[in-house]
Amino acid sequence: MPHHLPALLRLSFAFLLPVALALPAVAQVTIFSPFNLSAAVDQGVRKHVDVPYADGQRKKLDVYRPEASDGAAPVVMFIYGGGWRAGDRFEYEFVGRALAAQGFVTVIADYRIFPEVRYPEFLEDNAQAIKWIEDNIAGYGGDKSRFFIAGHSAGAYNAVMLALDKSFLREYGVTMPIRAIAGISGPYNFYPFEYGEVRDAFGEAPNPEGTQPVNLVTPEAPPMLLVSGTTDPIVRVENSQALAAKLKEQGIWVTEKYYDGFGHMEPVIAMGSLWRWRMPILTDVVAFFSRFGAFPSGTPRPVFTPEPPVEQQDPMAALIEEMDSILEPISMGRRNE
Repeated sequence: MPHHLPALLRLSFAFLLPVALALPAVAQVTIFSPFNLSAAVDQGVRKHVDVPYADGQRKKLDVYRPEASDGAAPVVMFIYGGGWRAGDRFEYEFVGRALAAQGFVTVIADYRIFPEVRYPEFLEDNAQAIKWIEDNIAGYGGDKSRFFIAGHSAGAYNAVMLALDKSFLREYGVTMPIRAIAGISGPYNFYPFEYGEVRDAFGEAPNPEGTQPVNLVTPEAPPMLLVSGTTDPIVRVENSQALAAKLKEQGIWVTEKYYDGFGHMEPVIAMGSLWRWRMPILTDVVAFFSRFGAFPSGTPRPVFTPEPPVEQQDPMAALIEEMDSILEPISMGRRNE
């Protein structure tokens, strides 16, 4: 991408921003739409859409695969957030394309959310999607023996919980190992349930302490990359720090990345091509997964990072700030530490 945003992309952003902010989450144009414009995403990727992984309206997934691939590729499942009450897979095309452009067969699955379900049903849905991956990903060029999970916000919680509480995967007959986890801006330590979204999703759990990843770490946990912005107002950085401490106590490999001055949405947005110049999160995720066997012969391609815009004020910054302002806090990270 050139040193400034292309004129078409700039005009599209100017049109989509006010429209997106006024629309409900179920609309096809959302606050994520500017980041999924064709001029703003990685190319060289094939997309397979609306693949059912089980019966149900929200039990479908999309698969992104690199167009150029020598043999079977590593597989990563990306789990989006939304406070367990919002989110759709189409909003995260920029993430699917970013990871696929780096050589991963990438799966993004929808899952049921509140008020249709509460804990633990959204974890069960993601476990079903993982079973589909185990049984079917070879047909899309993926190698199930090199399986990784990444997630953002509530999706990071889901990813970590599936790795720590293996009862969900056992229930659906999953046998393939999870090589490593990348948790981005994730809540891992938020009991007591102080905020509305959390009480809605977890308030009926019979054993609330058992819903907290910090209480479930064992020596069998996979390696984890924990990423947070230091000024995240939605999920405080102490969540990642608390989980990292528990992992270290059990001798689990954990890498912590704290991006100074960034909030809740910026790290996941920066995985896409449009905002990648802001922080090296895609490089960090790819390097971490590579360390644990994603590419035995070496990473196939360097991460493409565009130059920052020449304007003094980034036109995307207003959108990112608006995203953080409309989200409800999940945890202050002040208890159970």
